[in-house]
Amino acid sequence: MIQEERKMTLKENKSGIQNLILENREKLTISGVLDVLSFDDQIVILETELGMLTIKGEDLRINKLSIDTQDVIIEGSISSLNYSEKDERKSGSLLGKIFK
Repeated sequence: MIQEERKMTLKENKSGIQNLILENREKLTISGVLDVLSFDDQIVILETELGMLTIKGEDLRINKLSIDTQDVIIEGSISSLNYSEKDERKSGSLLGKIFK
């Protein structure tokens, strides 16, 4: 099954509910994740059912990643969570967004 078909199937099976559980700013459990777009030890960018989610911090690592069940667990020193609209990623380059 190609990735777009899998995303559509998962969207149809889910009710659109997304949970974020942050424990002591060190462990973040997220449901409703469609794709991991980018990650390193300071930033993780996820495509979720409710839009793009950017997690910032230090020493970030993905401890659990299951696209089939749409669950992700991120551990590290979490300093910021930010949602943006799904189409925002397509609006231009990263440098274009920075210098707006």
